[in-house]
Amino acid sequence: MAARQTARITREVRPLLSLDNHEARLRVLGLYRAWFRQIPYMVRQYSLIVDEDMARAKLRQKFMEHAHVQDIRVIDMLVVKGQQDLKEVAENWAMPTHIISKFFKVTVDDRPKDFMSKFLSGQD
Repeated sequence: MAARQTARITREVRPLLSLDNHEARLRVLGLYRAWFRQIPYMVRQYSLIVDEDMARAKLRQKFMEHAHVQDIRVIDMLVVKGQQDLKEVAENWAMPTHIISKFFKVTVDDRPKDFMSKFLSGQD
């Protein structure tokens, strides 16, 4: 009974797309290059409030957020999601507000809550 449970736990899981780390790395680099090439068209086409340099910096930041991921299946899933986002942008399926809210989070300062903070900031 215990041997059957151990065998069930240690079974091999098939990868989504890549067979090894090298192939997954090539897919990630290909996606990065495709996004990098699409940025000038995206900025002009959607009349974004960011310039190309800011968009490239954000692209690098988004890819570096997942640099620690080692599982091939997770890497493949992230690549597929990135390809879907790229296709939405390239085919004009996304609206400018979608792009800004998804990739360029706008930070807004919290409004003052107590009387003294409101008074000092010139609000009500």
